[in-house]
Amino acid sequence: MGDKRFNRRNFFKIVGAAGVATGTAALLPKDAIFAKSRKEGKGGLSQEVRPGELDDYYGFWSGGHSGEVRVIGVPSMREISRIPVFNTDVASGWGITNESKALLRGRAGGDTHHVHGSYKDGVYDGKYLFVNDKLNNRMARIRIDYMEVDAIVDVPNIQGAHGLFPQRYPRTEWVVLNSEFQTPVPNDASNKKAFDNPQEYYGMHTIIDAEKMEIVCQVMLDENCDLAATDYQGKYSMTTSYNIEKGVTISEMLASDYDYMLVFHWGRIKKALAAGKYRKVNGVKVLEGRKGRSDIVLRIPVPKNPHGINISPDGKYAVCCGKVSPTVTVVELDRIDLAYAGKIKPEECIVAQPYVGLGPLHTTFDGRGNAITSLFIDSTNVKWNIAKAIEAEKKGKEAKKENPHIVDVLDIHYQVGHIMATMAETREADGKWLVSLNKVSKDRYLNVGPLKPENDQLIDISGEKLRLVHDSPAYIEPHDCIMVRRDLIESKVKHRYEMFDHPLAVTKSGVERKGKKVTIRMTANAPVYGLQEARVKKGDEVTLIVTNHDEIVDLSNGVAISNYNINFVIAPYQTKSVTFTADRPGVHWIYCTNFCHALHLEMRMRLIVEV
Repeated sequence: MGDKRFNRRNFFKIVGAAGVATGTAALLPKDAIFAKSRKEGKGGLSQEVRPGELDDYYGFWSGGHSGEVRVIGVPSMREISRIPVFNTDVASGWGITNESKALLRGRAGGDTHHVHGSYKDGVYDGKYLFVNDKLNNRMARIRIDYMEVDAIVDVPNIQGAHGLFPQRYPRTEWVVLNSEFQTPVPNDASNKKAFDNPQEYYGMHTIIDAEKMEIVCQVMLDENCDLAATDYQGKYSMTTSYNIEKGVTISEMLASDYDYMLVFHWGRIKKALAAGKYRKVNGVKVLEGRKGRSDIVLRIPVPKNPHGINISPDGKYAVCCGKVSPTVTVVELDRIDLAYAGKIKPEECIVAQPYVGLGPLHTTFDGRGNAITSLFIDSTNVKWNIAKAIEAEKKGKEAKKENPHIVDVLDIHYQVGHIMATMAETREADGKWLVSLNKVSKDRYLNVGPLKPENDQLIDISGEKLRLVHDSPAYIEPHDCIMVRRDLIESKVKHRYEMFDHPLAVTKSGVERKGKKVTIRMTANAPVYGLQEARVKKGDEVTLIVTNHDEIVDLSNGVAISNYNINFVIAPYQTKSVTFTADRPGVHWIYCTNFCHALHLEMRMRLIVEV
């Protein structure tokens, strides 16, 4: 322990390298775990957002295990809102109201990883956000105008719904969603012979209609699929894949020295669908994409167990991160058609494989020809120049030896996963800010017990050097984000609901009974509900429908029913409903939970359940 280089950071590198080294020792340079980062440079941006000023970007963060999407202002890094998606959120009533239950269909729990916006001509159009649920294999669509989920589609024949990406050009008609876990197809009792034979487990690349929120088709693969991307021409979707071995243990999944970047040819997919070249599995059209059986899928070999795949803003290159290789792979997209036509080999689409460091996971871009890659084991963000990497590749090993493509290296705290720069997944990447979503915050915040926060770090990328500006604690596990210019979003967001968008909007309060079913319709104007009392009988099925008639745009009312575990909020002109069984005789107060008026505490009514 006398070596001064053995500090906390290098401890992480040693442990991480040891974990990866199984079957990959030759990939780790001897001096890599003690490689020093370059000194931080000076950037020119200020993070300050003064009182009364607004952030320049909407940040949309996935909520990980919480199942939500978070709205973060950038560069302030203030959490502005949370959009419940696959979770129960008592504050808003998501997962409690009839409207949200109809979308969730009995599954209020999820694992969101990737949130992406809809596009027009390669730039966000401010219409939708899409986010996956890796836990329950579904995808949600969020209307940006209301910042609220309006549709959820369940995806059969898959497990581990992970990588997701919308079509970028000419507009988002399709969204692709990958299955990371290979399973039997179909995965039910009719195919029980496959349960114990992993060679009969398959992955799926699912295409979803963005407007109808219906599944267009699935492409069946030998491999699993990890992260997803689409090009800027509307021709291809792409994914990294690993476990071509079809292993079920970690050692089996690491046996091969390479895996694939998979490319899916949308023209050929449409042609196969039109020709009826598919079979139906659980009601979904499944196309053949297994190796040697289809011309839909192009397999480009890349170093083993790749993870991230990202497209440069100029649309020229796909960058795959090696994960257990210290390199990234640069694929020139213009060569892909040549490979499909058989004029070049798939591997000839690769134009560079530069060294970046240990544990590359994800890459983002500054719009000035530079890429920035996250290194999990090194705990760094590495800025490198794409053109210099390609030029060095052309010149050979000697030219690559000094790593001329490396522009800067920034230490982060610690073990970074995703990184994202402002507007970097569009044609208009502006190279201003980057967020590094780090898994370990180690000593950066007050101790809050055994479950520590993660650490999102804001980095100024406007200069040549990467400059760390701000730390923000993050509740488990935000995973990924996008940052969208304010002008693309703000004008699309409504200040108030359209009252009659909801078919049950209440204009007149009252109680209606049909047998054992009772409907209570009620208006809300702070500080008064439209009813002061409602009477029902024990065992009645009660549906309570409430519409907020307040005109002030930020005057929300709450509705909570004592002892019935019902609590939701209604924004101005919004309508929500709940259905429950009146099984507790007595007087139960319905009260407002949102401080709406000087007489807020008096805003209540009695629900009397008679025997």
